[in-house]
Amino acid sequence: MKKFMLISAAALLVSTGAMAQTTVTTTTTGAAHGATVQIEPEYRTRIHSYVTEHKIRPVETHEKIVVGSPVPRDVELATVPSDWGPSLTKYRYVYSGSHVMLVDPESRMVVQEVD
Repeated sequence: MKKFMLISAAALLVSTGAMAQTTVTTTTTGAAHGATVQIEPEYRTRIHSYVTEHKIRPVETHEKIVVGSPVPRDVELATVPSDWGPSLTKYRYVYSGSHVMLVDPESRMVVQEVD
């Protein structure tokens, strides 16, 4: 009986360990997957000033450019100026309508709209 209990306990431990190893944990990273890009108010002001002072022309596309959607391949992504804040320089931007759209350059997904 002792031997049966030991074998049962060992089997239970092995099966529990196997189940734990097959558990999948996913973590969302990046702005395109749910994380929010934080832009301080002072940088929002700088972004709007930049667009106005440099007379940035909005791009025209058949589809509306919105957060969470990719920017069409034929739209050129502009480099984010360093004075927009150090956390934003990894992104590119597109000026569409009256909004600056921050874009992840690798996926071309719009991650934030600066209005």
